[in-house]
Amino acid sequence: MSTLLGRRVLLRPLDANDFPKWQEVRRRNAARLTRWEPQRLPGQPDPVEDVRVFTSRCSSRRRERQLGTAYGFGLFVEGAFAGEVNLNSIQRGPFQNAYLGYWIDEARAGCGYVPEAIVALLRFAFDELHLHRVQAAIVPHNAASRRVAEKLALRDEGTALRYLEINGVWEDHIRYAMTSEDWEQRRDELVTEWIGF
Repeated sequence: MSTLLGRRVLLRPLDANDFPKWQEVRRRNAARLTRWEPQRLPGQPDPVEDVRVFTSRCSSRRRERQLGTAYGFGLFVEGAFAGEVNLNSIQRGPFQNAYLGYWIDEARAGCGYVPEAIVALLRFAFDELHLHRVQAAIVPHNAASRRVAEKLALRDEGTALRYLEINGVWEDHIRYAMTSEDWEQRRDELVTEWIGF
């Protein structure tokens, strides 16, 4: 597993050679993205401005894949870097769960690339990793991310109060999820609609 394919998107792990394109997209989208991300700790280096930090991040992601604890992917459209989708904090044992995260370049937003990428990732999560549950937690006023979850009809499981620190504030999050039972019932519909093969 190094590459996942959608109809129009390609997902693959990022490496050090991706830094210039990743940096350009992150710089251009900085104000839009940082409002939905945890605040960087004081003195912590910025991966957007330091290639060594980005390279270390890629190495950490590679170790996570080897250990089976997380799978991070760059999202590419027409060969160009456009964002990221990730399965994070994979827990085995009786939970068999992962957390879904995603972001996309504003220039590519609204074209259905993220839902397509997520369906490719869900197919990997359920059919190859044999997870039982994938969930996403979204700040209620992040309308764009909520639209993605709603387009895919992920189950709304309610709001967790002050769930995660986002940009320096303990924000409520709406929790969305899909289980393997849901995937079994909806796989053909989702794959046909978003991937086509």
